[in-house]
Amino acid sequence: MPVGPDPLDPHPMEGHPRVGFLKPLLAGVPNVEVGDYSYYDDPGGPERFRENILYHFDFTGDRLVIGKFCAIAWGTRFIMNGANHAQGGLSTYPFNIFGQGWDSVPLDRLDFPHKGDTVVGNDVWIGYEALVMPGVTIGDGAIVAARSVVTADVPPYAVVAGNPARLVRMRFPEEVVARLLALRWWDWEPERITRAIPAIMAGDLDALATFAPGA
Repeated sequence: MPVGPDPLDPHPMEGHPRVGFLKPLLAGVPNVEVGDYSYYDDPGGPERFRENILYHFDFTGDRLVIGKFCAIAWGTRFIMNGANHAQGGLSTYPFNIFGQGWDSVPLDRLDFPHKGDTVVGNDVWIGYEALVMPGVTIGDGAIVAARSVVTADVPPYAVVAGNPARLVRMRFPEEVVARLLALRWWDWEPERITRAIPAIMAGDLDALATFAPGA
């Protein structure tokens, strides 16, 4: 019995080259981690996703971490900590980068803001041209509406929209969210997930729970 596509196949949909799994496409990119089956859709090809990780420099040390089963729409961009300018002086202008006498203050003496890693949970849907700012965490099961600007953490299974992105509603009641976070179906082996897909698609949490390991 088939158990779904190969998560290491960069082009899992025959005849649809604009959709690709990110894990193989970003393999070897420093400080970027992507889980199985998370995909990006771009008419220019999913390989372009790397262009949408902006200001991600090795010296900043921050990571972009994307979980499993995420759906990321065309034009989604991630601003990383390398975009920040020092703010402790009288100007935010980056004199040092031009050298030639403008680099008298060592970079390690400047107070560049650093908000930490950017983390996208599992089963997250990010809409067209959304912008994710440095250091935010988007919780499991969340939905980010098209052209939203995510400047703060998004709770699991929340729907957010706008600039800055604000909570529109929760997808499910609190007790349902708690059960989903406990089940963590996205971490099951492919065979188990394949059997559970009808329950997932039908929104039948009780049926889904019967497929959990140890159930």
